[in-house]
Amino acid sequence: MADKFKFSLAVLLLAAGLAGFYLLAEQAMIVRVLAVLVGVGLAVFVAWKTEQGHLFFVFAKEASGEAKKVVWPSRKETVQTTGMVFAFVVVMAIFLWLADKSLEWVLYDLVLGWRRS
Repeated sequence: MADKFKFSLAVLLLAAGLAGFYLLAEQAMIVRVLAVLVGVGLAVFVAWKTEQGHLFFVFAKEASGEAKKVVWPSRKETVQTTGMVFAFVVVMAIFLWLADKSLEWVLYDLVLGWRRS
């Protein structure tokens, strides 16, 4: 029950930060942005204190660790793969254009006899 209250409070703090942005329309932009950042910061802090929030932050930390273990492709591999994708797209575009024009010729000229002038 306490977690639901904390989460509700976090949502209210987030909404208050966003509302502050619009209610402070006459103020300088920095003040409006700070209102949003304070609201978001307080909401994150309160949400962190819930069980679900704690589990989320543990998950985010583990996900960050897993992303560091990934072997990213080198620049050369990335350029080569991108080139192969572009070449495949061009080949498929030509193939589909030829298939479309062939079917158009068969249907309109041979089957229906609608010769173009």
